[in-house]
Amino acid sequence: MDNKRGQWGSNFGFLMAAVGSAVGLGNIWGFPYKMGKTGGFAFLLIYLALVLLVGIIVMLGELALGRKTGKGVMGTYLEFSKKYSWLGYMSVISGFLILSFYSVLGGMVLRYAVGYFLQLIGLDGFAGQGTGFFGYLLYDYKGILLFYALFMIITVLIVMGGIEKGIERFSSIAMPALFCILVFVIIYVAIQPGAIDGYKFMFMPDLSVFSDPQIGFFGVFKAAAGQMFFSLSLGMGCMMTYGSYLSKNEHLQRNSIIIPFADSIVAVMAGMAVMPACAAFGVEYNRGPGLLFASMQTVFDNMGGFGTVVGFLFYFLVLIAAITSSISILEVCTAFQIDKDMAKGKEPNRKKVSLIYAAIIFVFGLPVALDALGSGNALIKAPYELLGFEYKGPGFAMWNDCWLDLYDLIAEGILMPIGALVMSVLIGWVWKTTIIKDECEKSGDKFKAYKYYDFCFKFVVPVIMAFIFYAQLVDFFG
Repeated sequence: MDNKRGQWGSNFGFLMAAVGSAVGLGNIWGFPYKMGKTGGFAFLLIYLALVLLVGIIVMLGELALGRKTGKGVMGTYLEFSKKYSWLGYMSVISGFLILSFYSVLGGMVLRYAVGYFLQLIGLDGFAGQGTGFFGYLLYDYKGILLFYALFMIITVLIVMGGIEKGIERFSSIAMPALFCILVFVIIYVAIQPGAIDGYKFMFMPDLSVFSDPQIGFFGVFKAAAGQMFFSLSLGMGCMMTYGSYLSKNEHLQRNSIIIPFADSIVAVMAGMAVMPACAAFGVEYNRGPGLLFASMQTVFDNMGGFGTVVGFLFYFLVLIAAITSSISILEVCTAFQIDKDMAKGKEPNRKKVSLIYAAIIFVFGLPVALDALGSGNALIKAPYELLGFEYKGPGFAMWNDCWLDLYDLIAEGILMPIGALVMSVLIGWVWKTTIIKDECEKSGDKFKAYKYYDFCFKFVVPVIMAFIFYAQLVDFFG
């Protein structure tokens, strides 16, 4: 492997970075609110089943292909054939669009963390709005842009530091810190009166939601599938890129299990912090995306004086999770350009490349920051207005009144599922799963579960990925 690209200093550092990539807003934000809307236990059951049948399989595929070629997602597909370059472009574009809205949300999380910090030192951190701050923040464009920019600056500075001294060093400190803070929040929430109902909602066997005509099995399945797919950073090249920095001595099978397992544990722990808190303070589980901001602020406000401390710790851990994911997405774009420059014989300039891509992504994220998340009367027009589509209400198309959902439709709804589907078909039927087996065994460890992975790559993953793609389209287009 050419050390000009960089390499992980240790397997622990790689695992912390990879788990950090997976653990993000999808876990702390997406998992609890989707669970709240789709029946609690039923959602959790299907989610864990999908992690075993799809998540671990695709994870191993991406890590193995990345390490085999020693290149990012574009370089990896080009190693096999130029005709697969479109798959590489899809992954890079997916990451580009996701980071364009993800960093806006990250900026909002940063604003809440700062707000609670100011509260701790006796200042009004929420502009006199109290629990109505979220609605105020959406139209505070100067504030949104400031914290959006700060979040992006933090992200690019870490990526500019390189693999070992930037991403690995930050993740090795941030992920243990996140876990410790999350444990503290869970323990504090657990002792609140009424919290037990939140645990019952999550863990008491109840499949009655399958008979709900508004949700049903299909609704729970597609919610769990979309959450699993997005949370594990699959289909956008993050794990393939991170795998390209691995040495041949690392145990790929073990790592491909540890990452989804750790990600799932943090997701469940996030649920254990949010659901019991909502139960204890009378906040509905199914409040949707606003659960992270408006609903949780209400929860902390109802905790009394110590709620300010818990609120700060909660949003600080969410901020850590958001940063560890954002740096992995920016690294996909950075590695794409570095590999491209090296193929032309140019000396790679990581700092310049990451800074340029961060600046471009920032520009693309401006519509997301200025449209008040589709709340109406915003500074910038909604997508359907600018693109000339007829508005038929949120039940018809999720993307027609919000730039975040438009970007999400293109990336998570179309490009990522297609990329993962095609990759699994290529591994299972075109390149054959022996390429994964051979790469895994270069560490000197026998691939004991090869037959299981072979079957999943050929039959299970393509079918489920096709279903996920269909479910995403249904979600977006009604």
